[in-house]
Amino acid sequence: MPNSPLVPTVRRRRLGASLRRFRNEAGMTLDAAAGAMAWRAPKLSKIEGATQSIRPVEVEALLTVYGVQDTRVKDALKALAQDAGKKGWWQTYSTIVSPAYADYISLETDADTICEWSPLVVPGLLQTAAYARETIAGVTTSRTPEEVVALAEVRMARQAVLSRPGTAPELWAIIHEAALHQRFPARPATMREQLRRLLGVSEMPNVTVQLMPLDSTPNPGVVGGFTVTAFPQPMPSVVLLENLSGATYVEGNDAAPFAKAFECIRVTALPVEDSLARIAELEESHRK
Repeated sequence: MPNSPLVPTVRRRRLGASLRRFRNEAGMTLDAAAGAMAWRAPKLSKIEGATQSIRPVEVEALLTVYGVQDTRVKDALKALAQDAGKKGWWQTYSTIVSPAYADYISLETDADTICEWSPLVVPGLLQTAAYARETIAGVTTSRTPEEVVALAEVRMARQAVLSRPGTAPELWAIIHEAALHQRFPARPATMREQLRRLLGVSEMPNVTVQLMPLDSTPNPGVVGGFTVTAFPQPMPSVVLLENLSGATYVEGNDAAPFAKAFECIRVTALPVEDSLARIAELEESHRK
C-alpha cells in the first residue's frame, strides 16, 4: 500500500511556501526543478504543498538548483526541514489541543518576535492560571471542567518560551483597557492577581506591555485582535486570527498589512510608562 500523505504541519507549510517562492524567483517550472533533482514533478509538488517531507540535504541541493547562495537562508530552511516533524511538549495534550492550536504553539516556539493586539482578553502568554481557567470556562460551550483545567495548564506551559535561555522571543503586547475591567464574580481576586502579573512580567527585558485607553482615537485595532509572529530571515511572518470556529492563519505577503496595522495601534496606545502606571492604578483600585 502507498504511504499516506503527511499532515501539513505549519512548519512544513512554511518550508513548502519558501521553496515554492525560490523556485518561482528562479523562473523554473515544477517539471524543470524536479528534473534537476532527478525527481518526478508530483514529489516536488507535494513538498511545496506540505504533504511530503524533505531531508535537509535535499533542501540544500534544491536551493542550489534555484541559485540561492546565502548560507543564512540555506541554514534556516534546513533547520525547518529538520524540525518539520518534531513533536513538542504539547503533544502530551493531543486529546484536547486542536491541530490549529498545536500549529500556533509551534509558531510561538520558533518565533523571534511576537506582536499581539488583544482587545478583549489578556494575551495567553501573560495570563495567570486562575485568569486562564476563568476565561477558558467562560468562552467554551463544550469543554468539561477537566478539559478546562488541562487547557489552562497548556496556556501556562506556553509561557516558558518567554524565559527560554538565549532564544526567548521578544513579546510586544497591546491590551485594550476594557479587558482589564472584566469581573469574575466567582473569584473576585482574579483580576487583581492578573494585574499584578502584568506589572511583574513587564519587567522582563523581552516583554513590552501597552494599554489602549478607553478614550482612544479610531485605529485599525477596532476591526479585531490578531497576533503577528515573526521569524529569522528568510522566513515570512505568520498572523493568527481567532474566532469561535477556531484559528485562521495569514501567511506570506498577506501578513504585511497586519504588521503595518500593529504599528498604527502601537502609536495610538498609551506610551509604555503611562500604560504601566494605569495598570498599577487599576491594581490599587482592586485593593480598596
